[in-house]
Amino acid sequence: MQAALTMTASILKLRIGSFVALAALVGILVAGGPMGALEAAVFTLAVLGASGAAGAFNQYLERDTDRLMARTFNRPFASGRLKAGPVWPVTFSALLAASLLMAWSVGGTLATVLVFLGSLTYALVYTVWLKRRTVWNVVIGGAAGSFALLAGAAAAADPVGPVISPEALVLAGVLFLWTPPHFWALAAARGEDYRRAGIPMLPVVTEPEVWGPTIFLHVAALVGLSLLPLALGLGWIYGIFALAAGAWFLIAAWALMRAPGKRTAMACFRASLVHFAALATGVILQGAFDRLLA
Repeated sequence: MQAALTMTASILKLRIGSFVALAALVGILVAGGPMGALEAAVFTLAVLGASGAAGAFNQYLERDTDRLMARTFNRPFASGRLKAGPVWPVTFSALLAASLLMAWSVGGTLATVLVFLGSLTYALVYTVWLKRRTVWNVVIGGAAGSFALLAGAAAAADPVGPVISPEALVLAGVLFLWTPPHFWALAAARGEDYRRAGIPMLPVVTEPEVWGPTIFLHVAALVGLSLLPLALGLGWIYGIFALAAGAWFLIAAWALMRAPGKRTAMACFRASLVHFAALATGVILQGAFDRLLA
């Protein structure tokens, strides 16, 4: 039973999916609308399911490439524990359809379209079109997470306010800028994997003199943008988390630029994870605090 659950989590890429679902929850919380806790939970679960379907398509389509990478060679399709066949695309499509129906039942049409666009971006635009063709792969592919945040905001929008709140638009931009340095730091630490697989990540196809400053500038831009919601009304609790995690991420990116290497790259990668989680935590705690005062 545990082996089956572990394999399912791997196929659906639930670690990535949990971040995407968290982005949708952030969108819900900053929207300021009347969506209840149950509806929010259903919508977040729907986003997790749609992200899982997109992740499964990604893993199925990349099974040959995954065999070449130490990080991914043991995935179910790459290792041969699961055999390729038409049943899998049909199953993943059914999961996506069920997730979209669930999202529509509580979030409406616009939110469901945004969930679908996020899944489409990751499963097809990123995986099929961009990943092995251009160094811009994770830059454009980063829109997948942004769509989830916008979907949450659209699902919980205030009926008398904007369809998507300004705070949600800014945070979607933050997530869009967050994705490239997150994956570039990982690629800087595990460049040989990406070279064997023929994936043109920025640290693989350029020298540290190029990718180091590029990562740092991306981090500087996203940290600056992450503070803009303070001017839009998001409160001091969010501000503390954004400042602290942003400073940590910026310091890690500076260290990587000054001394490129596996150790500093993994430190930057971990700082990116903390940064996203801290922003989400700040939004959640700020929302809880504001409700206590209401």
